[in-house]
Amino acid sequence: MLLAIDIGNTNIVLGGIEGEKTLFTERLSTDTGKTDLEYALLFDTALRIHSVDPASVSGAIIGSVVPPINSVIQAALQKVCSVQALIVGPGIRTGLNIRMEDPASVGADLIAGAVGALASYDPPLIVIDMGTATTLCVVDAQRSFIGGIIMPGIRVSLESLVSEASMLQGISLKMPRRVIGSNTVDAMRSGIMLGSASMLDGLIDRVFEELGTKPAIIATGGWSSRVVPACRHEIILDDNLLLDGLRLIWERNRRS
Repeated sequence: MLLAIDIGNTNIVLGGIEGEKTLFTERLSTDTGKTDLEYALLFDTALRIHSVDPASVSGAIIGSVVPPINSVIQAALQKVCSVQALIVGPGIRTGLNIRMEDPASVGADLIAGAVGALASYDPPLIVIDMGTATTLCVVDAQRSFIGGIIMPGIRVSLESLVSEASMLQGISLKMPRRVIGSNTVDAMRSGIMLGSASMLDGLIDRVFEELGTKPAIIATGGWSSRVVPACRHEIILDDNLLLDGLRLIWERNRRS
């Protein structure tokens, strides 16, 4: 079994993959204060909950946007599974042509998302990832990663609004029934949730105009299933996009 680990600013997504099939996924909180032993216990628990013998894990790959935690996670995996995890970064074979001013600066999550998308969908593509940040990445018809857009994620937007506006309080985020909120909570939900959907629609329109074509649009990330249904563009939801991309990167480097 391969363990694919997507380390984000808020969550760590752990996926167990056999062949091309993702057998399970679990989410852990990202905590730079945890030790390798504490993460090892969490990984061991997750594996055993899904009836996976740690000894059956033959490889692991990490895609991370939190570099300080990489070595800790590597050490945790070594403790639990006795494997040396591959970390996506400079020098790793991805199969992706990155046409950016500084290719080394492109986040591992964006690379994995693009690799996963190209394996299942025909380019050109827009790949949306809705997590701590909301990102849109563009892959052209020649299968090259040509750039993208980064903006605050939904939770970050809400926390910023609440912290700066003393009259507003934290709320649970769900899709409002109407655009025009009849109370403060519904007005905030409309602004955050429908505002995010409208922002995606608007940015997609601008990408279409700039490219002169209409790429397929794929979305992943923890918030995508809650926001994408409110978008007016046709957007494909793919929860395993990043894990699929990590698996493909691991296979390309294993063969090499």
